[in-house]
Amino acid sequence: MKKSFLLATILFCSLFVFAQNELVVHSSDKGPYLVHTVAPKENYYSIGRLYNVSPKEIEAINSLDMNKGLNIGQSIKIPLTSTNFTQASEKGRSLYYVVGDKEGLYRVSLKNNKVLMANLRKWNHLSTDKITPGQKLIVGYLISPEANSIVQNNNIQAEPVKKAAEPTKKDIAVHEPLDDKKTTEEVKTKEPEKKAETIAKSQPVSMAVNDGNGGYFKSSFEKQVKVQPLSADETATAGIFKTASGWQDAKYYALMDRVEPGTIVRIVNPSNNKVVYAKVLGEMSGIRQNQGYNLRLSNAAASALDINETEKFIVRVNY
Repeated sequence: MKKSFLLATILFCSLFVFAQNELVVHSSDKGPYLVHTVAPKENYYSIGRLYNVSPKEIEAINSLDMNKGLNIGQSIKIPLTSTNFTQASEKGRSLYYVVGDKEGLYRVSLKNNKVLMANLRKWNHLSTDKITPGQKLIVGYLISPEANSIVQNNNIQAEPVKKAAEPTKKDIAVHEPLDDKKTTEEVKTKEPEKKAETIAKSQPVSMAVNDGNGGYFKSSFEKQVKVQPLSADETATAGIFKTASGWQDAKYYALMDRVEPGTIVRIVNPSNNKVVYAKVLGEMSGIRQNQGYNLRLSNAAASALDINETEKFIVRVNY
């Protein structure tokens, strides 16, 4: 009797844990979406990377202002788009729809981008089209490198499991909003001085960073090009942002508008033809300090390119 009770308890707990991790699709006039509850240290950029969607798209579907940031515990919609959602294959993490009252399989198909009913039967192992209210059906798949890090608990997301730390918007000194006590002149003078000081202090270890191959993300760039050939070769006005990343591991980063976060870009210093490969963390628009810039590089990337300017300089960008 005790063994039976124990087995039943284990089974119940297993089902409960499984249910916690199901990602549920909702629908609106703007298209399908997931619900995410903001955890500590999360921002538009880290959430965008988690779900493989542009921070601007998160801002738009929620009618929010990126400059005002997010609050811990705030529930936001995560749009499901062609970049992070598929209904044509079983690639990615399963996304579920909860069947409503009086809904049949055809109605479920209509409410979920007209997904093929044949796929609904296949993904959910349905022998007939009979379904019941409250039943959870797979209606598509989330395409994101970090999809398995997403944990859902009654629509409240826990802080995602983090890989090797990448700089976030909070870590980027030049990307912070202006303090009321700081004048514009202070930003123009003191911040470049601090950046120059940081680069100078880091020079002794920069030899370990510059591996002569362009850094850690070169292989990722080559794989990316095989999937999607280069479509842009631009001359950009660039600046620097400060981060501790890159000095030891050669992981270089960039901020750039109109480029999907997570994209690897090749950056060339035209004065000496040195190259680095940088991962785009997010966009720059809406921040006063970024006016007049097309791109910002991490200070380690600038050092590897032998760029000593602390304000504007010119680079070539391919992606």
